[in-house]
Amino acid sequence: MTVSVGPGDRYVVGVDYGTLSGRALVVRVGDGAELGTAVHGYRHGVMDTALAVDGRALPADWALQDPDDYRDVLRHAVPAALAASGVDPARVVGVGIDFTACTVLPTLADGTPLCELPELRTRPHAWVKLWKHHAAQPQADRINALAHERGEPWIGRYGGRISAEWQYAKGLQLLEEDPEVYHRAQRWIEAADWIVWQLCGVETRNVCTAGYKGIHQDGRYPSREYLAALHPDFADFVAKLDGPLAPLGTRAGGLTARAAAWTGLPEGVAVAVGNVDAHVTAAAAQALEPGRLVAIMGTSTCHVVNGTELAEVAGMCGVVNGGISAGSWGYEAGQSGVGDIFGWFVAHAAPAGFASHEALTEAAAAQPVGAHGLVALDWWNGNRSLLVNHDLSGVVVGLTLATRPPDVYRALLESTAYGTRMIIEAFAEAGVPVDELIVAGGLTTNSLLMQIYADVTKRPLGIIGSAQGPALGSAIHAAVAAGAYPDVPAASTAMGRVDRDVYRPDPERARAYDGLYAEYRRLHDHFGRGADDMLLRLRAIRNAARRAADPSADVAAAPVEVVA
Repeated sequence: MTVSVGPGDRYVVGVDYGTLSGRALVVRVGDGAELGTAVHGYRHGVMDTALAVDGRALPADWALQDPDDYRDVLRHAVPAALAASGVDPARVVGVGIDFTACTVLPTLADGTPLCELPELRTRPHAWVKLWKHHAAQPQADRINALAHERGEPWIGRYGGRISAEWQYAKGLQLLEEDPEVYHRAQRWIEAADWIVWQLCGVETRNVCTAGYKGIHQDGRYPSREYLAALHPDFADFVAKLDGPLAPLGTRAGGLTARAAAWTGLPEGVAVAVGNVDAHVTAAAAQALEPGRLVAIMGTSTCHVVNGTELAEVAGMCGVVNGGISAGSWGYEAGQSGVGDIFGWFVAHAAPAGFASHEALTEAAAAQPVGAHGLVALDWWNGNRSLLVNHDLSGVVVGLTLATRPPDVYRALLESTAYGTRMIIEAFAEAGVPVDELIVAGGLTTNSLLMQIYADVTKRPLGIIGSAQGPALGSAIHAAVAAGAYPDVPAASTAMGRVDRDVYRPDPERARAYDGLYAEYRRLHDHFGRGADDMLLRLRAIRNAARRAADPSADVAAAPVEVVA
């Protein structure tokens, strides 16, 4: 559909930073109409086996990125989106961004990434640690054990466990594996806040990532005494991340001359404070009201929902006051692997004739519920919620010589729906109601998957009315930062869009899934809650074998003493 550009219209640009690329979207302020978009892939992608600058092997569970790839999105995607839109850049009043999280990097006091210092280019710990960097699980385990031992008041707000993906575990890993780089790092900053710093020249910290990933609760971070008990040199960690906190939708500053030259936008355009890709999507999906859970489904899934009261939910990623929108308690949960799992199967396990999502989906859709005789665990990239353990791995039970690729593929689809149902039930048991699911992200195009989610969760499922949910959400926040709307809910009402009740649960299929879900829960608790630590033992055996085969990959830092 062609959208006209009016002479009196105002526009905003939303920039969505994903795992492999960044997308820019030009949006009309008055009604949220999307006029132009462009995508720019990261030149270095995800460095998970070798450091791009010298080919140095990386240990297991590492995932790094190059921050200049993020600047390239501003240099290429934003001008291309403007050109595609036909909008006069002079009519653009605001820019907003969202980012994967926790994606974090060490910098100097002026924001210079340490990996851009010539003497640190070959030190892996100087680079960006992507959200899916899971090598800090041992540090996360110690952070959690000590928090419970000391009775730290904040641990319950994170479901009882801090994730290996978050700022503290990654920061402690940095200190223990490369203390020189740790001490050189004057700032430890989320990529969402860093790219805003690049845009407007002002350092800010958004309340979303500070709360969910930085353990900022009730106006403070974990105490110096607690951090020192983890490691004496970790006592100063908060000083590296304690920047000016800003609510979502507020103005971080104006576009600098340098950033204006990158983007083709006028200098001084309002720049909104940073946000997280999942949380910003709630505004785009008109899902800021309590009880509307948004599942942003892509390589992984993040679940966000607003609540009216503070509750501690076991296994959640966190609850933050104003973490999704001001005036509500924002709850977050997630699954570390969803689309990644399906993609892995197509790329590495599906034979000729079935090596596409389309072929597998068509064959799998013809099956009655339970006909494949399988149940799988969705832990192929670890478990974020409810177990918060990234050393866990995937399982498929029930394979026989009669099992065919569509059987396994459907079981994998179903496993992710079961994981989402466990999250919803945990919310409900803690007093946080979930009445409706609204799905955003690239997986909404798979109608079989969407119907499975409706049937498994027994809830109506809506679909966001935009293919660019996070970018639209960022544009909505940009409009608020520019003063076009008084607050994010008002902008969401005018600019967001959603198709509600697109999929409804079928009672017969839902009953059949109840039986399979019961088996999933048994398998989940057996391997995930201490009955059998086989998956953890297998991970340890794998890592030891890799170290023996390639000792150079065991140490990712310069040759320094490693503190146990």
